[in-house]
Amino acid sequence: MTPPGRQKRGMVRSYTATGGRARPSRSTLDEATLLIADPKMPLAGLAAQAYRVMELCLPGVLSVSEVAYHLQLPGAVTKVVVSDLVDSGHLVARAPFVPAAHQHDEDFLRRVLHGLQQL
Repeated sequence: MTPPGRQKRGMVRSYTATGGRARPSRSTLDEATLLIADPKMPLAGLAAQAYRVMELCLPGVLSVSEVAYHLQLPGAVTKVVVSDLVDSGHLVARAPFVPAAHQHDEDFLRRVLHGLQQL
């Protein structure tokens, strides 16, 4: 049963979505990689899955896993499609922002540990 508000889509074979390729051209893509579409790039001539990725990413930033969810494709297949779009300049791939860890006072951590042990 299709959830309300969602269209039922036919299943797309992995080899159809990737043009028969099994590996992305970029090994740096992971599920958390953020994708930013270049609105100046033409969409004419893109394969159906690539076109859909661009439609999804043009309004804002999405992760590879979010794109995979919307396309209803495995992450590995999505990475192949996305890597082609990065190679062509349609998408920019960025690692997610992760703040640098701060050094904590060792004495403070020992006091916390001691307090936990007292519980």
